[in-house]
Parts: sequence; structure tokens; C-alpha cells
Amino acid sequence: MTGVTGPRLAVALDGTGWHPAAWREPEARPGDVLTAGYWADLVRQAEAARLDFVTFEDFLSLRTPSDSTVRTDVVQTRLDAVLIASRVAPLTSHIGLVPTTVVTHTEPFHAAKAIATLDYVSSGRAGIRAQVSGSAEEFRHFGRREPEGVDALFDEAADYLEVLRRLWDSWEDDAEIRDVATGRFIDRDKLHYIDFEGRWFSVKGPSITPRPPQGQPLVAALAHIPVAYRLAARQADLVYVTPADRAGSASILAEVQEAQAARTGDSLHVFADLVVFLDETAQAAADRKARLDERAGAEFTSDAHIFTGTPAELADLLLDWHATGLSGFRLRPAALPHDLTAITDGLVPELRSRGAFRTGYEAPTLRGLLGLSRPANRYAA
Repeated sequence: MTGVTGPRLAVALDGTGWHPAAWREPEARPGDVLTAGYWADLVRQAEAARLDFVTFEDFLSLRTPSDSTVRTDVVQTRLDAVLIASRVAPLTSHIGLVPTTVVTHTEPFHAAKAIATLDYVSSGRAGIRAQVSGSAEEFRHFGRREPEGVDALFDEAADYLEVLRRLWDSWEDDAEIRDVATGRFIDRDKLHYIDFEGRWFSVKGPSITPRPPQGQPLVAALAHIPVAYRLAARQADLVYVTPADRAGSASILAEVQEAQAARTGDSLHVFADLVVFLDETAQAAADRKARLDERAGAEFTSDAHIFTGTPAELADLLLDWHATGLSGFRLRPAALPHDLTAITDGLVPELRSRGAFRTGYEAPTLRGLLGLSRPANRYAA
């Protein structure tokens, strides 16, 4: 990071923001959520601040409360996260793009092809967040099976990611010859069957998309429990965790480190997730959250720590937690564009003033930005 030793930063984009009433704010653009321009504007703003990457949330069901009634006062419309990232990719040049894929209900062959395509479209800035779903409602959308236990769902996700990675490697880097004189477009000896056989998947391969520019696009996962930490340690490059405080950060890091004890190669990046309400004063941030809560009819809660305060106060927290060993943070803006602007125009300059954030991009690929090596192809001689 050009000599900078501070935390890495990502932003999690979801609709008009993570607070369910964010769409009712004066600055919000709820009418634009289904347009490419909306997402492009947000990502370009994050890129101008030199953030490491953005993530795009995705689900396969409406967001409903515990009584299963459909809420009519929250943004339920949703575009496909991978397609959003692919549309935004040509409009950006450096920032990483990490869409969510619900691996419980999709096929790894399709995901391998889609994320490899995103890596080509973005010239090496693609990633994927593998999301496990135990939602009965989402299972009913597909009708092929019933929900399984947590351990089985995560074992299935581990196999899914193994297939994904093997498919990315099923073409060697120089498998395309494109020799007009001899009429050979590919070297068939450099395409490989993956021959994966498991409980959930039987995939012969090879892929029909050549090996991505990064070799292996970034694989990320969100984890709250030990079985998810084990999945991340086994198959991911980066894991998002949700500590409630500094002590929680240290405790979770210890669990993650234990889970990856047998890991080889690059170490696992650990990013803490925080929902942020940022304003010029801490009182203004608290008041804005209270106003949004009142509009939503309930106090906002989250799996992640909820921060209300100023960019300088958030910088204090990030640097304090970073000292526990976290690689970085994925910030969830409570309201868009307000809290994204507070991150890019307030938090980032504050961190830079303390010598704790980059002033320019150091590498052309997402793996490069995160200091990850380009993996060797497992099938190459």
C-alpha cells in the first residue's frame, strides 16, 4: 500500500443502504436502483477514494420478518449481483468487484463461467462471495429438496468451491494457441477433466471459459460460527467476520487462526463488517439513526457492529481493531449515498492524514491489491 500499514477498506453495497428506511431519505435514489447508472455511480465513487473493493449483496427471496409477511415499506427489488458487477466493470479500472452468489441453489459450473467472465471483463478484478442459504422460503423456490442441517449446508458449499476452483484451473494459462497457419486454436493437452465426484456434485469438466486473468478470482465468505470459519479456512481467500467489539475481534481471530492451522499458501484475510451511520457530530449520527428507526417502526439491528459517530471516531475504532490482527474492514453504509460519501470524503482523508490508507492503487488486479499471489495451475505439468 505504498508504504502504508493501515487497514484495507471495502464497501458493501445493498439497495439504498443497509437500514430498511434508507430509501425514504431525501438524498436516496430508490427510483434508480434498477438502473446500471445507479450502481456505476456508487462504485466509481468508491474507486475515486481508492477503496480495495466493493461487494454486491444478493438473495433469492424477499426480505421478510419472522412471521413471514411481506413488508411493503422496504426495498424488495433486486438485480442479479454478478450481472451488476459485469455491467459496472468496463466503467471502472482499478477497484475490485465481488458479487454474492447463493451457492446452495446454483450450479458451480455456471458460477465458474460467470465469475471467470467477470474477471475477463474487469481485467483481473473479480471475486465471488459464496453465500450459504438455509432459508425454507428459498428452498421452496427450487422445489428439488428440503433444507438440511447447518453442517451439511457448509460441507456442500466447500465442495461447490472446490469444483469452482478446479474448473478455473481446467484450462492451463497457455491453452489457447490461436495459430491460423496450422488451424489450431487450442492445445487440447492443456485442457483437463476435473472428474469431481461428491455427495452433491458430479462434474467432469473442463470449463468452456479459459483460465481467468487472476488464475483464481478472489473467493470470500461471511462467517459467524465455527463451521463457517472452517469453510473459509478451507476454501476462501478472505472471510468477513462480525465482532461486537475489540475483544470480540481478538477472540474471532483466534478461532479463524485455529481453523486455518493446516492451510498452505497465502494466509486468509480477515475483514470485520460494520454498519456505519456517519455525520459531522456523533449526536447528528445518533439522531439520524433514531429518525430512520422511527420510520421503520423498529430499532435497527444487525449481525454486525453498528457504529454511529464521526469519520474521525470511526478511524479511531478501525485502527484500534486493526491492531488485533484484522486485515481490514467491510463497511456497510446505512444510507446511500450519505454514508458512502462520509466514507470516501471523510473517513478516507482522515486515515490518510494518519498515514493509514493508500493514495493510489498499487496493483492492477484484486489479488494484487490484497497482496495475494497468482496461484499455480494444479493441472499444469
